[in-house]
Amino acid sequence: MMLKGTKAYSIFTGVCPKCHQESMYKTKNPYVLSDVLKINEKCSQCDTRYRIEPSFFYGSMYVSYGVGITFAVAAFVISNLIFNSSLLTAFIAIVVTVIFCGPIIMRLSRNIWINLFMSYDKNLVKK
Repeated sequence: MMLKGTKAYSIFTGVCPKCHQESMYKTKNPYVLSDVLKINEKCSQCDTRYRIEPSFFYGSMYVSYGVGITFAVAAFVISNLIFNSSLLTAFIAIVVTVIFCGPIIMRLSRNIWINLFMSYDKNLVKK
């Protein structure tokens, strides 16, 4: 179980990296493709601005490469090594996984990127 106050909690839930009180995204569901990257301007609980500077989240593109590779390797291991499938079937599994998990990969990358620059502050939590 991920505990509030950890970077892992903020990364996997998509909540404010400073207070962990609300979602950074306008729509919580990453599969609403028209809203997948729409992020709130700031946290309504602690007033943390999510866009630290213009084009801040361009750096998350580099993170998404690593996250995408992680998903692809997991798909390969599951399909080829566990189910003993052919390389063609493993390749198809990788492509399907990366396409299907694309919105999750994009959000995880943004969450990781912002958590590199911000940390949880327990003093900001409203009681």
